Amino acid sequence: MGLPGLTIAPMGLPDLDMVLDWAAEEGWNPGLDDARAFHAADTQGFFLTRVKGEPVAAISVVNHDAGNAFLGLFLCRPDWRGQGIGLATWTRALEHAGTRSVGLDGVAAQEANYAKSGFVRTGASLRHEGRWPAVRSPEIRSAALSDMPRLIELDAAAGGFSRPTFLNAWLAPGQPERATRVLQKDGEIVGFASWRACREGTKIGPIIAPSTATALDLVADIAAERPNCPLIIDLPEANTSLCRALEGAGFTVPFATARMYRGTVPQTGPGLQAIATMELG
Repeated sequence: MGLPGLTIAPMGLPDLDMVLDWAAEEGWNPGLDDARAFHAADTQGFFLTRVKGEPVAAISVVNHDAGNAFLGLFLCRPDWRGQGIGLATWTRALEHAGTRSVGLDGVAAQEANYAKSGFVRTGASLRHEGRWPAVRSPEIRSAALSDMPRLIELDAAAGGFSRPTFLNAWLAPGQPERATRVLQKDGEIVGFASWRACREGTKIGPIIAPSTATALDLVADIAAERPNCPLIIDLPEANTSLCRALEGAGFTVPFATARMYRGTVPQTGPGLQAIATMELG
């Protein structure tokens, strides 16, 4: 690995809390309870690089199923950049994915570097921030534990593959800093959206819904749940209908990331309105 004293190993939950503090310093605005939910998705998929015991870099490659993984949280402390640490961390983490396809949401400045590792741009994820009028709907309620199989099924149809381990942690009822709301029509769950409290504002994701109108019904419901803070929603750029609706209501787009894949690209369905998180897909 070149640099004396450099080690790369899976990190535990306290280390991930520290890394999310790094992410906050970079302006990524993590959720208040992201560490626990992230780590549960793949306990061996979060890597911390140390030099002579000092934490200097991090990355995650979360294996969602036998064919699909997602890369995120790629960080190197400013004082340690330019020494090959990032590349060593990147290379070690990608080994964890094995032969799986790997997706990522990357900043534009790193797109060319990711391409050197075989990643191809397939689109973009657009962050939207703003406020939406609060409206309750009789068709929307809190998620229950018994809903989980159906929510996982809907997410798989929307995202192109199943990620039950991640979602069982992400969507579980009874968490103080996050909740999931389900949309039910004629006795059947047809969509859902999750919110989580962040360092600033409330992030909503994923939003899985059969139409732009029903997606906005879920956003309006969460606006009623979280009335005193801005909403943050990460949309695939292909979802032009929801983008137009939010921007027409005054939502801003402070930044975008390149959605890239190495390997087979999952075939998403029309129910994918907003992604869960830029870190885990």
